[in-house]
Amino acid sequence: MSPRSRIRARHWVSTDHGNATVEFALVAPLLMLVGLAVLQLILALHVRTVMTSAALEGARVGALVGADLDQATARTDSILRSTIAGTAVTDIRAHRTVIGSVPMIAVEVDADLPLLGLYGPTSMTVSGHAFAE
Repeated sequence: MSPRSRIRARHWVSTDHGNATVEFALVAPLLMLVGLAVLQLILALHVRTVMTSAALEGARVGALVGADLDQATARTDSILRSTIAGTAVTDIRAHRTVIGSVPMIAVEVDADLPLLGLYGPTSMTVSGHAFAE
């Protein structure tokens, strides 16, 4: 091997040509995993927020003068059926309760916490309360 070809060989070995491709192949799966985990967290928080809002609205309907607990459950159910959170809901319950000395209407919503898409083994319960009129 001539001295000139050795210099070319060393130059070729010491350059960074092709490193970006290898670095991308190593880093891209990690970035995608972090991105998907963030999206899953956002989905779980969205489902929780929608369930809480629906429970509060159902409790408000049930707390109206002349309303009964079945109307509170029906209102909560109708709100949840029109959202993405409706597929995760397993049970809706309404009952009268007293907090302090104040009569309240409480609506509880049970759902499966979405750990993978909208399916997951972890259950979640949220509740909404309203002053009984």
